Amino acid sequence: MEEEKVKEAVRQVFGQNAEKYVSSVSHAQGEDLELLLEWLVPDPSWTVLDVATGGGHVAKAVAPHVGYVFATDLTREMLGAAQKHVQASCENVWFLSADAEKLPFLDESFDAVTCRIAAHHFPHAERFIQETARVLKPGGKLILIDNVVQGDERIGHFVNEVERLRDESHGECHSVETWKSWFALNGFTAAKERLRKKTFDFPSWVRRTAASEEQVKRVEEYLLRADSDLQQYVGLQLSDSGEILKIQIDEWMVMAVKG
Repeated sequence: MEEEKVKEAVRQVFGQNAEKYVSSVSHAQGEDLELLLEWLVPDPSWTVLDVATGGGHVAKAVAPHVGYVFATDLTREMLGAAQKHVQASCENVWFLSADAEKLPFLDESFDAVTCRIAAHHFPHAERFIQETARVLKPGGKLILIDNVVQGDERIGHFVNEVERLRDESHGECHSVETWKSWFALNGFTAAKERLRKKTFDFPSWVRRTAASEEQVKRVEEYLLRADSDLQQYVGLQLSDSGEILKIQIDEWMVMAVKG
């Protein structure tokens, strides 16, 4: 089944690169971690679910401010790396292997759910929103941070193809409008949101998931052959010798409240 192939690719890619995501500057740091806390206004009585925890950076940021954090991920190796990163300083975080589209929790179990820079790996991200609505208490908050696409289908296809070429586990970057339509279907209201451009150092970004230099070359060639407007959209920056230095991705951060 195609869906299972995608999830197995996620396990393989993240299992092989778990430590890279723990130490990745773009994941470990960022003003969005501080903004997440500012938007949530967490309470010591809360139980929080961090879906697709990756390197555990959100769980580590939230843990000192709440009662319990359950950090889940599809990839056991990633959970192990996150656990080493987090538990030395946070004793109230529990790690569980779980599928974001089939969460193993009872209805209305959590005060807040977080998911940061991960949902573009979910084969059916709308199911994740359904599951989040199910496990959140009434009035509960969802903080979603993920890469998105803007504009027409041509731009969306280009951005997603770049991602798939560098990362076989990539699913799809969706539009803000698509996310909001799923929110509406599941009783969520977007209370706060922010859209920004993120700039990455291309050599380290592309090698975080690429399995070989041949794969890196394919990504470079695809970008360099692209039309100028597409290159401009992703903020392609080249050296004097024509090597790719920087690339930009649109990131949307939203806090949605369950009605």
